[in-house]
Amino acid sequence: MTLIFRLLAVLAAAIFAALRGRRTGLLAPSTLRFRVWPTDLDINLHMTNARYFSVMDLGRTDLMIRVGLGPAILRNRWQPVLGGATIRYRRPLPPFRRFTLVSRVLCWDEKYIFIEHRMETRSGLAALAVVQGAFVGSTGVVAPAEVLAALGTATASPPIPETVAALRGQSPATA
Repeated sequence: MTLIFRLLAVLAAAIFAALRGRRTGLLAPSTLRFRVWPTDLDINLHMTNARYFSVMDLGRTDLMIRVGLGPAILRNRWQPVLGGATIRYRRPLPPFRRFTLVSRVLCWDEKYIFIEHRMETRSGLAALAVVQGAFVGSTGVVAPAEVLAALGTATASPPIPETVAALRGQSPATA
């Protein structure tokens, strides 16, 4: 149930910011602040692994709205989906610990958009994930070029980092 409340809070804040003209750039980070609640815990009394991914969903939702994709997603009935993810857990998140989720677009190719999620606390990095996401429409996967066109952006992708090359199953030299 706490995810519903978190989702509503993220949606309200992102939509309010977008309506006030506070869009962020495509490559700008989105920052959200959370606290670990008892419903986020596993048997070891720290945030369960699955909850990390659920919180990252909120980061991607915020990012999509803040860059201005909300109207295009609704108009075209695109559905955001993940095609893969890799995560590195560095520190546990115990009950009631405050943490910050920083989400940003790293790059894209002909099919996927690659996003980095960093979960940080005062003690340092708690988790780092890279996900490959796409939008699916009525005719299948929507090319990132079409998504960028909906934003009015014709930007070329930044260079593909090693972490993304590894997720794609390529060596950095062939990425």
